[in-house]
Amino acid sequence: MRIIGGSARGRTIVAPAGSKTRPTQDYVRESLFNIIRWDVQEARVLDLFAGTGALSLESLSRGASQAVLIDMDRDACNAIRKNMETTRLGEQCRLIARDYRQALETLAREGAKFDVVFIDPPYKMENTGEMCAELYDRGVLSEQFLIVVEHRRGMAPLLDQRFEAFDIRKYGDTEITFVRNAVKAAGEEMP
Repeated sequence: MRIIGGSARGRTIVAPAGSKTRPTQDYVRESLFNIIRWDVQEARVLDLFAGTGALSLESLSRGASQAVLIDMDRDACNAIRKNMETTRLGEQCRLIARDYRQALETLAREGAKFDVVFIDPPYKMENTGEMCAELYDRGVLSEQFLIVVEHRRGMAPLLDQRFEAFDIRKYGDTEITFVRNAVKAAGEEMP
C-alpha cells in the first residue's frame, strides 16, 4: 500500500498483520479521492475505524489541514503511528486509541468540528446510519460536511431525514456512500 497523490505521494504505508483490519484498496482510494478532491482542501478530517490511517493520510497529503484518527485496536494504532512517521504528516494528526463513541464524546466536549468524515468499520458493524446520527447529535460536523461511508455491497447506511445520500459507488463487494446535510427546497437545513 502507498499514498497515491499529493505531498506524500509514493510513500509506502503498512497494515497490521491478520484479518482484523481491511484497508481500502489503492484503486478504490484513488477513485474516491478523484471524487472528493475539492472537499479535502483545507478540510478538518475525522477518520473513524482508521485501520492503517490511509484515508486520513491521503487527505493530508492532498491538502487537508488536520486529521483525527480513531481506532481502538492496538495493532492498528501501531501501524497508524508508523504510517504517520513514514509519510511525515504526523504533526497534522491526532490519534485517539479508544472506542469511537468515547472518542466522539471527548471531541464533542472539546468543541471539535469536522468537514470530512470517513466511516469504514469492520463489515460486521452494520449500524453506519446510527454512526452518522451520532456525529450529528454530538455536534462535531461542520455546516457543509461530507461523510464517506465504506460498507459491504448492499448494506448502505440507514439515514434519517437530516441526511442525504447523494452518490453511491460500487467496487466489487465494496460500496462507498457519500452523505451530506439534507436541505429543504428553499435551501434551509432540516431540523
